[in-house]
This record gives sequence, C-alpha cells and structure tokens, in this order.
Amino acid sequence: MKQPYSTAKSLLFISAIGFSSIALAAGTGAGKAASSASTVQPKIKKSEGSVTVEGHRIPYTATAGTIILRNKAGKPTASMFYVAYTKRGVKNENHRPVTFFWNGGPGSSSVWLHMGAFGPDRVVTNDDTHTPPAPYKLVNNDYSLLDATDEVFIDAVGTGYSQVIGKDKGGAGKSSDFWGVDGDTKSFAQFITRYLSQNHRWNSPKYLFGESYGTTRASALSAYLETHDNMDPNGVILLSSIMNFYTDSFNAGNDLPYELWLPTYTAVADYHHALPNPPKDLQAYLKQVEAFAIGPYAHALAEGNVLSAQEKQSIAEKLHEYTGLSTAYLMKANLRVTGMEFEHQLLNANDETVGRLDARFKGPSMNPLSQVAYYDPQAAAISSAYVTAFHDYADKVLHFQENFPYIPESGKVNQSWNWKHKNPQTGQTWPGLPNVAVDLAQALKYNPDLKVLVNAGYYDLATPFYAAKYQVDHLQIPKSLQGNVSMAYYKSGHMVYAHLPSLKKLHDTVAGFIGKTE
Repeated sequence: MKQPYSTAKSLLFISAIGFSSIALAAGTGAGKAASSASTVQPKIKKSEGSVTVEGHRIPYTATAGTIILRNKAGKPTASMFYVAYTKRGVKNENHRPVTFFWNGGPGSSSVWLHMGAFGPDRVVTNDDTHTPPAPYKLVNNDYSLLDATDEVFIDAVGTGYSQVIGKDKGGAGKSSDFWGVDGDTKSFAQFITRYLSQNHRWNSPKYLFGESYGTTRASALSAYLETHDNMDPNGVILLSSIMNFYTDSFNAGNDLPYELWLPTYTAVADYHHALPNPPKDLQAYLKQVEAFAIGPYAHALAEGNVLSAQEKQSIAEKLHEYTGLSTAYLMKANLRVTGMEFEHQLLNANDETVGRLDARFKGPSMNPLSQVAYYDPQAAAISSAYVTAFHDYADKVLHFQENFPYIPESGKVNQSWNWKHKNPQTGQTWPGLPNVAVDLAQALKYNPDLKVLVNAGYYDLATPFYAAKYQVDHLQIPKSLQGNVSMAYYKSGHMVYAHLPSLKKLHDTVAGFIGKTE
C-alpha cells in the first residue's frame, strides 16, 4: 500500500451510517436502467496475453473497464475502475476461483498490488535502495496468482480511474457517500456483486485480498457480503493488517502501540546493525522481545507516573538493548518512542532516516534536527517506477484511456475520510477510531467455513507484525474457530512483495491457501 507520508498520523500511521441518500443496492436488485442523462457510461477494453508462473504458461484474457454503481432509484452514483485477468480455456468456471484485490490508504488505488505483486507483468525495482529514474522495466511475473485464481484489481472511488458521478455528470453521487469506512464497504460490495452477475461468476470460489487499509475494508466487507448479499467468501487474505486502530494510534494515554511496535523496532535495528548485542537467531530473539513487550514493559507503562526511578532506568536500559536507541534518549522520551520518532532517530547519527512502509530502506534525513521523520525513503525509492509503469502498461497493453488523470493515491480522499463505523453486532456508531475486528469475528461465526490468512512483514513500521498477531489473538471467536485463522511472516516490509524472495513466499503461501479452501 502507498499513501502520501504527510497523512500518516491521521490514517494508519494509516460512515456514513446514514447512507439513505444512495443506499447502495447490491446484486440483482440494483440492476435498473442507466439514466440517459449521465455522461459517464461503462467502458470495457479486452486483450489477450500469457504469463509463465513458476514454469507453467497460463493464457489469459485481460479486461480493463468500469462498473457503474447505482442507488435504489437506479441513478448512477459512481464509476469504479478495475482490471481483471481470467484464465482462458477453463471448461467449468464454477471450479475456478476469483479473487478481488485492493490496496489501502484509504485513498490508494490498486496499482501497487497490480504492478508489484500479482499482475501478469511486474515492475522491476531495487531491493532496498532507490530505483533509478525511467526507463523502467516490466518483466513476466513469475509469481502472479493466475496459476491459482482469476484476478480482479479494483480502484476505490476517488482513486485510479474510479470517480463519483455527481449531479454535474447526470448522477446522484457525492464523495461523502464513499469516503468513509461504511460507505466504502458498501461501494465495494456493490461492485463485487455486479461483477459476479455481469461475468456469470456467482458460483465460483470467491476470495477477498486487501493490503493495509485494504485489510480494514476486507474485514468489514466479509461480514457485509455475508449478511447483506447472502454471499459467503471462501477466504479472506490480509496483507499488512490494521483492524483495530487503537493498536496503531500513538495518542496520549494509549500505551498499546508502544508495546506492539517494539519487536519491529528490534528487527529494524538488527537489519541496520544498530543493536548493541546482535542476535544469532533473530526469530528466537523476537519471541524474547515480544514477551518483554507485553510483560515488564507493559507493566512499566501502566504504572505511569508512579513508576520508580530505578524501575524506569532498568526498563530504559532493556529498551536500549532491544532498539539500539540510547538510554538517555529513551529516558527523555519517558520510555515511549513513536514509529515516526524511531524512523528518524535510529540512524540519526549518520543523518539518515529509515523507511516507514519498509524500514530496510534508508535515505538522507530531510532535517537532522527534527523530532520525527519528514518522509518515507521507501515510498521515495519505488513510487515513480510503479506509477510510470502502470501508465505505460494501461496505454500500450490494456489499451485503456480516460480523459482525466489516473490517481495512484489521493490526499483528498485520505483527508476527507469519515472514520465512524457502525458496529455490526450492536448497531451502534461511536466516534473515534474504528475496530473492524468485530466484523471479521462476526464473519467467521456467521460462516464457520470461512478461512483467513494474515500476512505480515518484519520490517513494516506502518502496520507492525506483532500488532497484527495481537489483533488476531484478540478476535472474539470461540476456540473451535481459532484454527480458521493462520499467519505467515516475511523478511520484508509493508509491501512484502517489494522483496523478491518474499514475493515468491507470498505467492506460494496464498496459492496454497486458495488451493486448500476453494
């Protein structure tokens, strides 16, 4: 997932419950005729190609197009852009899985998963350093998921080529209908049901794949599709997860993120050779750090101002051992270091900042005297390659064009986002940070055959791996369902696929998951 760094604090870093104005209807009930006054009509461009995945050639049809969303009155409210890849020569599509992909932001298009992870062509970028400017190279993607599933990459409304159809375009949509937790969920539900209807895929095994805020969307959507559209997904696949936003919010009085992010600080410091006593076995060492984080460290933070000076010094010295940050700095920080502070401080002696989305990356600090990181070196290192490659690919391979720019990520969507979320169990909506772990738990209970795969990178300073584990461990589900949720870890960051060996592992893990659950 990619997003402007300036929005990090408010988003992840990163509903309209009164939806009566559009009340997005899903499935066959939404199929009223298009308004003749609308200037936005659905578009479709088809082409053919083939991809070789781990030695096996797979012919496919590529479809770049848009689907029109409508309200209960049948008036258009939005146009959602997608690119679908479907394997050719399949005799019975009922036995061919289809997976819906999206990134996060929440104002991000799906260009990152599309061009970097699972599309048939993959943009080449450097592993943990800045990728030089154009020309960029597209190669056959040996790790596309087309060997296991058909693929549909979807852009959220307001990103990519997806747009609101307002009154000026003959529609009835408003940005506020879509730019919020619940409105966004409903728009994706309507897109998915319309896609299934238009392409005769209702009886295919179905999967939801979300990255970053896309995991928020997938969690909420899984329950919504089951209870509103009578559609049971076979599986939900989460990459770099954020369901309970309290695990990610460094607000005064909320000590949980400090505890959950500590193991990632350790992994990152080890990667950059910044630990005073480097471990021989990082995975075993991280287990030790996790135990400290939820044990002595959590207890010390809970003590607050009554923590003794001796105990505070002892915890600071242990944190120095686990982070590489100086004991003096940790004491001055009151034992609490935010993600953006850590990014800036770890290599500050060299005037370097580590990446947020992938802390394997580092770059020159914008302001060595600042308190926090001013930018994300990983985003700076690869964004141009992804966006440039997609523009060229859409034009020359997909043959799809619009009369307005493609928006890879939208600060306007991010800044306008309505974070209120209606609890699917109580029906209540509370202000503050959303927690869609409730939705995912409901989806697992409503459909006991649902399986969930959670993927996390060790060097992710946006949605840390131990925070993902914490959220999984705190799903309110009975023991009989706990085996339905599995986790996989990678030696990479937020965009796990930016590290080629991790992309291979991600492909094999997800393909295996689909094969076992279709």
